Amino acid sequence: MSKPTATATNSIRIKAPPSEVFAFLDDPHNHAAVTPRLTDVRDIEPLDNGGKRLSYTYRMAGVGIDGELVQTIHEPPTRHRFELRGTLSGTIDLQLAPTDDGSATTLTYAAEYVLPGSVVSAVAEPVVRRFNERQLRATLRNVAKRFDPER
Repeated sequence: MSKPTATATNSIRIKAPPSEVFAFLDDPHNHAAVTPRLTDVRDIEPLDNGGKRLSYTYRMAGVGIDGELVQTIHEPPTRHRFELRGTLSGTIDLQLAPTDDGSATTLTYAAEYVLPGSVVSAVAEPVVRRFNERQLRATLRNVAKRFDPER
């Protein structure tokens, strides 16, 4: 039997071209700056595909959860895809598309998390899904604010 998952997807318009947004998201330290509860990124290693492998700490319920993030897709300036490994596992897919005039970017963030445990996870799935959706929206807003502080 497979473990239950929680998914979340959302998009935002950012006042910068995809190449600038991609470059910002290509620096793992910027993820810690815009992702609520992501408190540390370390041990960053370049990968042959242009992406990175790193260790991270994510705080949940006052507890630091350590894991590894591996960038499985690195396609400038349109896509970053990451695999989460450790207590938190799943995928994060960031897709960037230019607006019609190319001066702005639509950033779409899609995440799928495998819920640890079995019975508790099945009961907790709606709560975890709503939490993930809030975190995802906050991350998108924080990225947009980096390019448009008035937002």
